[in-house]
Amino acid sequence: MKLKIEGGLPAAARRKLSAAIGSVIETDMPLVLELLIVSEEEIKEINKRERNIDKVTDVLSFPAIELQRGEKIFSSAHIECVETVEQTVFGKEMRMDRMYLGSVVVCKKRAEEQAEEYGHSVEREICYLIVHGALHCLGYDHETEEDKREMRDMEEKIMAKLNLRREA
Repeated sequence: MKLKIEGGLPAAARRKLSAAIGSVIETDMPLVLELLIVSEEEIKEINKRERNIDKVTDVLSFPAIELQRGEKIFSSAHIECVETVEQTVFGKEMRMDRMYLGSVVVCKKRAEEQAEEYGHSVEREICYLIVHGALHCLGYDHETEEDKREMRDMEEKIMAKLNLRREA
């Protein structure tokens, strides 16, 4: 698997999201993305501390690597983000290298409110916010109309892999 999401959701949901997002990544090493699902108070505090914006938001992204959208991710260019972890695989202890991609923080309450507002499931909204945040960690942005269109196209591609299209 190219990407492993850690934290925030049950293991099965993390695996599904990891596979869908990982399908659009080119890398020479497994990546790990930290996920936090937090309250309004927590995301407001993080937003204030990290961005000096004193308000609640739906999702925050904190990339560990500065990337351009669609860029291949080579460990040799980002050695500072490579870590070695010990894992048990099929009952055998193994050491493996992986690269830390960044963190995504999702506000559960905002996701619930937005799901209701947009008329779809909370699951779809939370997955969308995670995909959106992960894409920011992969160098995507929405500062210009062209950037926004490219990011939205990639979001839709990943959401389709999750079988969570807009109408869901």
